[in-house]
Amino acid sequence: MATVRAAITQTTWTGDKESMLDKHEQFARDAAAQGAQVICFQELFYGPYFGITQDKKYYRYAEPSDGPIVQRFAALAKELNMVMVLPIYEEAQTGVYYNTAVVVDADGTILGQYRKNHIPHVDKFWEKFYFRPGNQGYPVFDTAVGKVGVIICYDRHFPEAWRELGLNGAHLAFNPNATKPGLSNRLWEVEQPAAAVANGYFVLAPNRVGREDNEYGDEAVDFYGTSQIVDPRGNHVGELGSGEKEEILIRDLDMDLVQQMRDDWQFYRDRRPDSYGEIVAP
Repeated sequence: MATVRAAITQTTWTGDKESMLDKHEQFARDAAAQGAQVICFQELFYGPYFGITQDKKYYRYAEPSDGPIVQRFAALAKELNMVMVLPIYEEAQTGVYYNTAVVVDADGTILGQYRKNHIPHVDKFWEKFYFRPGNQGYPVFDTAVGKVGVIICYDRHFPEAWRELGLNGAHLAFNPNATKPGLSNRLWEVEQPAAAVANGYFVLAPNRVGREDNEYGDEAVDFYGTSQIVDPRGNHVGELGSGEKEEILIRDLDMDLVQQMRDDWQFYRDRRPDSYGEIVAP
């Protein structure tokens, strides 16, 4: 396999959707200028992280998965010859909304989408107010950079989700996030490396960064950034992202490591799904 140059981005809410869209277009252009072949933005990339509150006005950020925002970035993907993972707020129909990531190939083709399956509902993560649970499984997409799968933020706490991507053929697993300090800090350190090792693929996890007090005032939280890319042996590829400021992380991924790790550790061969009945027990 070839080396893939991958980019993930982290930023905070500017205060309006149009400037967020422009900012992420510039991220893509800057990454392409440095040779990136694939890019993934943070969870709900063009808005604030509105799960902080429960407010109907944020429903207006939703649009179809082939709507104007995706079409804009699909055209950009074609122009830049870059695969894109676009985490959006999807309107499937009036009143039915999902937390979704759309995968666009380097020729601008919209390959499909992943809908976040695990929806939290805890203090300042009131996501059940905004999203239905995903209903399309864990698809993996054949792209110009290889087999790409996606899970979103809270999904990462469920090993079954990571394994589904591996079983469906993923070599690159993207995990866009909006994660804040608290109980998750230690999990953020261990979950992505553990998933990469257990499944023998690369994990690429962008996270929001900074305080969105321009939207939420005293209710705002500090997203801690530290976006990360992890190889199939559980090692970080380069440094973590900043904990305080926006950044594009661009890393070269040796895709031969996927085959090497799976040759060395036969986790797929030695699985015993016949013995795991309790995992899927209601």
